[in-house]
Amino acid sequence: MKERVLLSWSGGKDSMLALREVRRAGHYEVVALLTTIVEGTERVGMHGVPRDLVARQAEALGAPLREISIPPFPSNDVYEARLGEVLREYAEDGVRSVVFGDLFLEDIRRYRDESLARLGVRPIYPIWRRETGALAREFTDLGFRAVLVCVDLRVLDRSFAGRDYDRALVDALPAGVDRCGENGEFHTFVYDGPELCSPVPFARGAVREESSFAYCDLLPC
Repeated sequence: MKERVLLSWSGGKDSMLALREVRRAGHYEVVALLTTIVEGTERVGMHGVPRDLVARQAEALGAPLREISIPPFPSNDVYEARLGEVLREYAEDGVRSVVFGDLFLEDIRRYRDESLARLGVRPIYPIWRRETGALAREFTDLGFRAVLVCVDLRVLDRSFAGRDYDRALVDALPAGVDRCGENGEFHTFVYDGPELCSPVPFARGAVREESSFAYCDLLPC
């Protein structure tokens, strides 16, 4: 019998690779993709992707999307309270594990482990400690297609916002920038690939700057 799990979902490549791994493992059933939607903007957390696009992405993946509504710049207490409500709801139905696409940030993993332990929930990290250069190449070689939706202007030029995450872009990243953006250098939206039954149509809009970040607005088609 497969273990029923939730999967923390941003719509980006690391979430997609984590989903691919648990599906390939064969002993998990992903009952829902958990994504945070910011109140007032109706966009996904740090990525800034419109909820409509993430909903279409989930539909193409054949997985239910469960939204967690959060205020802009929530405190940890508020975030944990909103997440906890949802996790307790699923726990009542026997779902007590959450999959994450984290790669190597020990402090983030420790935070997840400790906060979920208080709820009696088990975290699963299927791509933890994978070498990020090789993982980036695997992502593109498998035929996934993604676009950079957010870049940190402290480490990348705004011209990277809106570019496809392909081998040419990975090779063009400056020294010191992680090839998977695990340090927050950039965030992505996956719009095509082997896990999706069809591409997610979108148009690239304007690039806008907020604080030290540049966002490429994606427009549903």
